[in-house]
Amino acid sequence: MSTPPDNPAGPPPPTPSYSDDSRDALIDAIRSAPARLQAAVAGLSDVQLDQRYKNWTIRQIVHHLADSHAHIYIRFKWTLTEATPTIKAYEEADWVELTDSKLGDTAPALALLEALHAKWTQLMETMGEADFAREFHHPQSGKNVSLWTTLNYYPWHAKHHTAQVQWLRDQHGW
Repeated sequence: MSTPPDNPAGPPPPTPSYSDDSRDALIDAIRSAPARLQAAVAGLSDVQLDQRYKNWTIRQIVHHLADSHAHIYIRFKWTLTEATPTIKAYEEADWVELTDSKLGDTAPALALLEALHAKWTQLMETMGEADFAREFHHPQSGKNVSLWTTLNYYPWHAKHHTAQVQWLRDQHGW
């Protein structure tokens, strides 16, 4: 088996200027991301789910996406209701080492991701350019980050991790 690529879905895209068309395309990508992940893990056995892509197993990747996207949904809500809130950072590498991520059934994580993306897209469809210009403060980077920049990153994030699963499926012929 060859060495897994760092970015099987390519590098994160640059953030373009806001436009309604770009917003709609990004929201559609968020809306469809759970189904793509579900298709990528469909039919995998526990042994296959425990196959590693670099440092994380497929199971951990699924749980990570649910955890990460839950965080970003909450960050959106804080940012829309507070003036430049300082968000709570978390150590994703520690979270995937918790027992629920290492051994837990992926079905609840997939269901959470699907429901979460449905709520998140519902929220974003009500947002305009001024809403997406709002920012939160990230304490680890020390930077303020706009919701527009955030929206541009998260479709890639889902695609990136789904591509990791697909890469393993392709390598093993699953």
